Amino acid sequence: MNKSESKYFNTAVCMDEAFLALLEKKDFPYITVKEICEKAGVNRSTFYLHYDTLNDLLCESIQYLYDQFLTHMKENSIETEVVNRLRECPVSELYLVTPEYLMPYLSYIKEHKRLFRTAVENAAILQLEETYGKMFRHVFTPILERHQIPEQDRLYIMAFYIRGLMAIITEWLTNDCADSIDHIIAVIHQCVWGKGRFSVRSCTQHQEDKKDK
Repeated sequence: MNKSESKYFNTAVCMDEAFLALLEKKDFPYITVKEICEKAGVNRSTFYLHYDTLNDLLCESIQYLYDQFLTHMKENSIETEVVNRLRECPVSELYLVTPEYLMPYLSYIKEHKRLFRTAVENAAILQLEETYGKMFRHVFTPILERHQIPEQDRLYIMAFYIRGLMAIITEWLTNDCADSIDHIIAVIHQCVWGKGRFSVRSCTQHQEDKKDK
């Protein structure tokens, strides 16, 4: 990164952090470019050098938080421990959603609930499904590989889980994260392991049954 790129990056970080700080105190529609510039210590021309609209800054701030979250997971070896467990535990104990996996994600979302709620309200603009997909894909992929799910089926199964998780999280955010994280984890488990007991293992069995015919 050269000096010019570094200055551009540092300015963007300042505006991300200024925006996130303001979002903790007021809703997105009431935040102005003037407030962001004052808090970040930049002028309006600098803002418009980086962004066309506040929606662009919102999109960047979500990515900024996502990067910060992954850094936190890696620095505290959380991600490594989770992924190692997924790769090393017996296949019979391999599930797509576990408390160990969900707890750090849901805790982070609750901590930054204003931003994530704003993101949900602007999901179409922000391509939110793609962002959630990135958050979950690095865990889903090794699980599907170990269950030997055919590659052509993985996108469908991943889409099922990601959209289901998004729906639950969206409802939780709409209710201002009033229910506890433990309760949300229990709801997710009920949806995944409830009456229908849909699982990757059932998909695996389906594939084996097809081979036997």
